[in-house]
Amino acid sequence: MKAAIFTVDTGIYKAKAESAAASALKRMLEQVGIEVKAAGALPQKKEVVSNVLYRLSDTGAVQLILTTGAVGYLERDCVPEAVEEVADMLLPGIPEALRAYNLRYSKSAMTERLTAGIRKGTLIISLPESAKRAKEDMEYILPETVQIMENLNL
Repeated sequence: MKAAIFTVDTGIYKAKAESAAASALKRMLEQVGIEVKAAGALPQKKEVVSNVLYRLSDTGAVQLILTTGAVGYLERDCVPEAVEEVADMLLPGIPEALRAYNLRYSKSAMTERLTAGIRKGTLIISLPESAKRAKEDMEYILPETVQIMENLNL
């Protein structure tokens, strides 16, 4: 199984920096045998994010795309709209479970607009930008994520 990880943050994109969240997620996925084919930063522009999601899912290059960041309530936070545009099917249970899990630690979790969906055999999940939160969230949903990927690609 193959994955891609993108941090959606214009500052990180312009600085050509590596995201701590993406690095943590990459290590975690590789530990369970998922090859990370692409990782990087994208600007906070819905069209750019959508195009990357379309391209990777439509070509079948990866079976999992994780995004971190741009899931808040500010105008520049575009990932939920990009995922909703691209997905053939939304999976609202994943962000609902993550929100409930995170509310135990911080009330600010109620303002996050995490999103998940499927497009052409590719599972797409948005996570928070914080490396700690993204890692904890992925640990929480990893077994189900692997199961979904396996079922989609039978």
